[in-house]
Amino acid sequence: MSITRRLFGGSAIATAMLAGNAAYAQDDMRIALVVKALGIGFFEAAAEGAEEAAAELGNVEIIYTGPTDTTAEGQIEVINSLIAQGVDAIAISANDPDAVSPALQRAMQRGITVVSWDSGVNEEGRMMHLNPSSTPLIGNTIIKLAADHMPDGGQVAILSASATATNQNAWIEAAEEVLPNYPGIELVATVYGDDLSDKSYREAQGLMASYPDLKAIIAPTTVGILASCQAVSDADKIGEINVTGLGLPSEMAGCVVSGATESFAIWNPIDLGYSATMIAHALATGAATAEPGAEIPTGRMGSVTLDDTNTAAMSDPFTYDASNIDQFKDIF
Repeated sequence: MSITRRLFGGSAIATAMLAGNAAYAQDDMRIALVVKALGIGFFEAAAEGAEEAAAELGNVEIIYTGPTDTTAEGQIEVINSLIAQGVDAIAISANDPDAVSPALQRAMQRGITVVSWDSGVNEEGRMMHLNPSSTPLIGNTIIKLAADHMPDGGQVAILSASATATNQNAWIEAAEEVLPNYPGIELVATVYGDDLSDKSYREAQGLMASYPDLKAIIAPTTVGILASCQAVSDADKIGEINVTGLGLPSEMAGCVVSGATESFAIWNPIDLGYSATMIAHALATGAATAEPGAEIPTGRMGSVTLDDTNTAAMSDPFTYDASNIDQFKDIF
């Protein structure tokens, strides 16, 4: 197995070989794991899972790639390059569900298997979509994480990724739907940091300035939750504002230790990259078919069953806090 990492930014294409020979092994199946942007810990962990799946499957090469920032335009450039290379499958976490769809449709017309994972693509632009968990469960979880540490209720705000991120928007909608189940919890604002650390930090500062009685910032994004934690710490508001949401244990351990974060949740991104790769391989080889009701094997993760939109959920989110953070912080 040869693992290739490619960086696409603007018109320049930089390629760095992590292992193996620069020439492709023509008998290998090439599966491209396309992420929202390179340099994000969550997606680096997903790439580890993809490599694990490739090692189990054998004769599979993983091309881990994405733009340098979270734009649809950057992903479209990446997709067009992968089409030109003639890869066997593309597994993408999309920055925009509609904008990337035409390029992915061209890929499928060329015989390339296309699946989306994490952040979806419209149905015309992929064969199936793998959610990391179920939307209702995630929506409830992110509100519960805040409410569990607010016995007297209070104001909470959401700091999301981009305004077009399909997964984030669905989770926020689900969270709003369960708010009546948490008396006294008031959602006062939803802002967007575009999965950029500096912008997310500024948005968190803005929330604290606009809502002096704010009790919690909920960030369902690994970049946003860490930036919010830093903003709360810098403002000396640890103990006043709890930062929670979805984050990586390796990045959030310091926030838990400092007390800026009481608890947070995440599915295992290693499992997510692993499952997406297993699904892409099964569809590309014809071992499974993407159709409503189909059951697709996912290796050590078991299997997933497609609904009537060819969408499936991998697993439930898991809560991390002071009792278990040390166990997981060195894993991902």
